[in-house]
Order: sequence, then C-alpha cells, then structure tokens
Amino acid sequence: MDQIDFLLTRGVDKIYPSREELEKVLRSGKKLRLYQGFDPSGDRLHIGHMVGFRKHHQWQDLGHEVIFLIGDGTGQAGDPSGKNKTREKFFTQAELRANAVNYIKQASKIVNFEGQNPVKVMYNGDWLNKLTLVDILNIAQHFTVQQLIERDMFQERLKNNESINLREFLYPLLQGYDSVAMEVDLELGGSDQTFNMLAGRTLLKTMKNKDKFVMTTPLLSDSKGVKIGKSEGNVIGLTDAPDDLFGKLMSLSDDTIVPALTLLTDLPQDEIDLISKKISSKENPMQFKKLMANMIVKQLNDVDTANSAQKHFESTFQQKQTPQDLVTVTVTGTNIVDVLVETKLASSKSEAKRLIEQGGVRIDQKVVSSSSYLLTPDDSIINVGARKFVRINF
Repeated sequence: MDQIDFLLTRGVDKIYPSREELEKVLRSGKKLRLYQGFDPSGDRLHIGHMVGFRKHHQWQDLGHEVIFLIGDGTGQAGDPSGKNKTREKFFTQAELRANAVNYIKQASKIVNFEGQNPVKVMYNGDWLNKLTLVDILNIAQHFTVQQLIERDMFQERLKNNESINLREFLYPLLQGYDSVAMEVDLELGGSDQTFNMLAGRTLLKTMKNKDKFVMTTPLLSDSKGVKIGKSEGNVIGLTDAPDDLFGKLMSLSDDTIVPALTLLTDLPQDEIDLISKKISSKENPMQFKKLMANMIVKQLNDVDTANSAQKHFESTFQQKQTPQDLVTVTVTGTNIVDVLVETKLASSKSEAKRLIEQGGVRIDQKVVSSSSYLLTPDDSIINVGARKFVRINF
C-alpha cells in the first residue's frame, strides 16, 4: 500500500463524490487545498480529534496545502450535529478565540505548523462576521427549509417535541460558506459533519462553479456508538500528563482497542486484524490494550515516556502498588462523599456518589461500597480509579 492508498483507505469513512475520482486527481500529481474546521467550544483537544489530525499529517506529507480552521465564526451559531437538544449557551467570538489560544500548541503534538509545508491557521470569523444581510440572504437562497430540516437530529427533536433554534438551524450555511471563502478543493471532517460538509460542496458549486471533494473520517467510539474522548466531563486530552493519559486509555472498554489501533496508530492492518481475531476468541485483551495505550502515548510524547507511563500503570494498578509521591490533604469531614469533593477527587457530590456506585473508590485498596461510609483515623489513602491518589489527615 503506497501513501495515496493509505491516505484514501485507512481511517476513512466515505469520499464524495467517490474515492476513484479523488484518487485519479491525486495520481495526476495535482496538489489540493483542503481544510478541517474546529469550533473551540472547549479549551482542550482530545484523542477524538487525533483522527482528523493524523489525516492532516498524511496530506501534509504528500505536499498538499492543509488549513487548520478555527471556527470562531461558526461557533457563535452552535453546531447542532449530534445534539438532541438545543444547547443552553451560545458562545461569543471573544469566548471562542480565548478557548482556541492553546489549540495550536495541542494540535502540534501531531500536526506540523512549521517546516517546509506547514499547516496554515485561519479563523472563519474573519469573513463570517463581515457578511452583510444581503450576503446572508444570497447564501440562504441556495437551500430549502426541507433540505435543512431533514437532518436526523432535527427529525429526532421533532418526534420528541424538542425545540430547534433558528440560530443553529442556519449552521450548515455558515460552515458551507467557509468552502466558498477559501475556495478549497477538499474538506475533511468526522462522519457526523457530513451534512455540513456537503452543504459546502453545494454552495461552492453554485456560487463559484467549483467542485469540492469531501472526505469523512469515522468517529472514535465504542460498540454502543458513544464517542470517545470527551464524556462525563472526563476529557482524554492530547496534552494530559503521560501517566494520566495512559491510565485513561486503559480505562476504556475492551471494544475500543481495535478502533483505536486503526484510527490512532500506524500499526499494520494485518496485525490489527489478528488482534481482533484473538480478542473475539476470548484471549485476554489486556496486552493489546496496553499496546494501544503505549502507541498513543508514544505518538503524543516519545518512546521513553510511553514506556515509563506503562510501568507506572502496571505498578499502581495491576500490582496494586501505591505511588510514593502522594499529595497529603487535611480533611474536615468524615463522610466519604464530602471527603471526595473536599480532596477534589470528585467535582461534586453527585459525581462522588456515581463513582462509589461504580466501584471506583478505594480506601487503602479496599472498595468503598456505600456513600454513607464514614472515615476513621485509621484510614490513610483514597484513590479514585487507577490514577488519582490522595493521602488524608484529620
């Protein structure tokens, strides 16, 4: 498999209008201008973003012009993709730009913003915030209400009698206009962005008479379709401390091993297929999950750091050893729920109770089974999961 084959197959969901047409263009030697947009609704990038970033790197290596677009304009509308309810808060441009301050530093773990063919950084607020009323009306005339409302999440909301805010309803038009403003040849994005990206294909054709390819990537998710990277407020961040990152990756369900190896590593496909067969035949998946975690931590850091993080995990979790450099906290309460919040091992009482119910809280390596447990002076070390340890004083 050469670089073009790898680019068009590994970690790719669909290509519009077809893979064959895109491959023909690439084989001709033509260099494309392409982009992927990121709305900075948070200030941290997570491993789910790695899927697209790895594609950026592959396009870079082949000499194409890659644009890292920060959606400080589209983010003000609020992307409804994957949302079954209208969001409670809409961001201002100032808030979005503030969130994006460290995006480049985080993304540079994978994408090259320097060198011979650096990824270019652009902000779509630079053109979207300058659109006049007539500009917006001219964009809107290329779509019908029927086209926009056919989106699956909107249909689901209608069935559930949930509102559809007109602000987010117009989101595909704004994202679509990005393609027109930059006159790109291709847009890259997760499969959940297909509707928005095809809207851009429509606009670019009608407004500039220019065709655009769309390459969608699979979402990093578990067997239930739940996206991995940001859930329950627990972000698996690209810049997480290596030990913490390794532990978070090891806490993922076993059915994420193969998707993560496929989308987030360069492990040969035949080796991944063999691992998949071994897991299906009930072979212990622990060694394969550690391989997955090690490869991802190595990619975001280096070999020595990844190996050190793996040793830390094996000693603190598998061998039940306690880290030596524990933080000591003097607590005022004795109820385990209150103490978890006081020591910042949980962000709220409800989260503390959920952690206990899931068996994720231990005191001196013994699982806490009740939210009403009262600590005694004999209790010493509390840990949540495999990574958070605190020594307590009264």
